Amino acid sequence: MPRWQWMLREVFSRIWFRAALIALLSVVLALAAAGIAPIIPYELSLKIGANAADNILTILASSMLAVTTFSLTAMVTAFSGAAQLGTPRATELLIEDKTAQNALSTFLGGFLFAIVGIIALSTGLYGEQGRAILLIGTILMIAWIVLTLLRWIGKLAHFGRLGDTITRVEDKAATALENYPGPRIVAGRSDFEVPTKATFVTAHETGYVAHVDRKTLSEIAQAAETTLTLAGSAGHLAGSGQPLAWASEGAEIDKAEVRRQFFIRRARDLDQDPRFGMVVLSEIASRALSRAVNDPGTAIAVLISAERVLDRFLDQQGEYEPLEGLVDHPLSLEELVEDIVLPISRDGAGLVEVGIHLQKMLGGLARKFPGARHAMAKIAAEARDRAAAAISSDYDRDRLDKAHRSAFPKPA
Repeated sequence: MPRWQWMLREVFSRIWFRAALIALLSVVLALAAAGIAPIIPYELSLKIGANAADNILTILASSMLAVTTFSLTAMVTAFSGAAQLGTPRATELLIEDKTAQNALSTFLGGFLFAIVGIIALSTGLYGEQGRAILLIGTILMIAWIVLTLLRWIGKLAHFGRLGDTITRVEDKAATALENYPGPRIVAGRSDFEVPTKATFVTAHETGYVAHVDRKTLSEIAQAAETTLTLAGSAGHLAGSGQPLAWASEGAEIDKAEVRRQFFIRRARDLDQDPRFGMVVLSEIASRALSRAVNDPGTAIAVLISAERVLDRFLDQQGEYEPLEGLVDHPLSLEELVEDIVLPISRDGAGLVEVGIHLQKMLGGLARKFPGARHAMAKIAAEARDRAAAAISSDYDRDRLDKAHRSAFPKPA
C-alpha cells in the first residue's frame, strides 16, 4: 500500500473525521432547503403543513443533545472497561468501531441540523416552499436517527465487554496475518544476520515501524541496481541510529528517500503487525490470571482465539509474492506462538486447566505444521516443567504429564 493511501485510510478511520463529515452534511442539508424551494409548488407546501417544522426542530435539537452526551459517556465507559478488564492496547479497536462512530456522528449531525434549521427559520431564510423542503428533510433525518439508534442499542449490549474485546483483537490479528506482505517460515526464527559492511539506512527517531511502502522501496532498489533488505517488518522497534534497511556496500541510493518510506510511531499498531495482536491477546490473558482477577476461563478463551488466528498461517502459506530488488522480513510461526504462550505459561503456571489447554493447543499446532513440531514440543515441555514446579498436587501434575504425552506422543 502506498504511503499516501495508508495515511488517508488512517484519517478516514478516526472518529473526528466521520463526525465532522456527517455534521457538515447535516448543515448543508439544512441550508439547501432554501435553494431548492422553487421546485415545490406553493399549493403543495400548504397541504404539507410546513409550519410544523418549527416545533419538530426544537424537539429534535433538545433530544439529540442529550442522546449525543449519553452516547459519548457510554463510549468512554466502554473504553475504560476494556482497558481495565482487558488491556489498554485494545481500546483503539473500540475507538475505530464503525457503529459507534456512526452513532455519535449521526446524533451530533441531527443536533446541528436542528440548530441550523431553527436559526434559518428565525431569520426568515425560508419561504413556504423552503419550509416544506425543511420538513421533508427533518422527517428523513428522524428516520435516519431512529435506525442508527436501534443499531446503537443493539451494539451497547456487548460493546466494550471482555468477550467483545477478545473478538476484536482476534479479528485484527487475523487480518494483519492475512495481509502480511512478507514470507512466512514455519521452522526457525526471523532474525537476520546484519552484515558488518553494507550501505545502511538508519532511523532518525526511536519508535515502532507502523508502515513500510514496499513498492516504492522496490523501485528505488531497481533504479540503483541493488537489493534492499528490510531490517524488520511493521512493529519493528527502530532505535535512533539503528538500521531500517541496508543495501550492498557501495550502493548509491538516496538514503533520505528510503527513510521516508518507513512511517514510525511512538507505539505499536495492530493494523499491519500480527505479532502485536498475539502480544495484546497474551496481555488480556495475563490480566485474567492475576491474583486480583483469577479468571482462568478467560485465559483459555484467549488461547482458543490465538489458535484460530494461527490457523490462518497455514492458509496463507505459499502466497508470498516478492518484489524485485527487495528482501522482506519473514514472519516466524515459532515467534508468534512464543508471543502468546510464554506469558500465559508464566502467569498461569499454578493452574492445571490452563496448562492442559496449553499442551492441547501446542500439540494441535504441531499436527497442523509438521515442520514446527520440534519447536512446539520444546515450548510445550518448558510450559509443562514450569507448571509442574508451581502445582502442589501430585494428581494435577499427573494430569498435566498425561496431556503433554497425548499432545506429543513418541513416534513408534
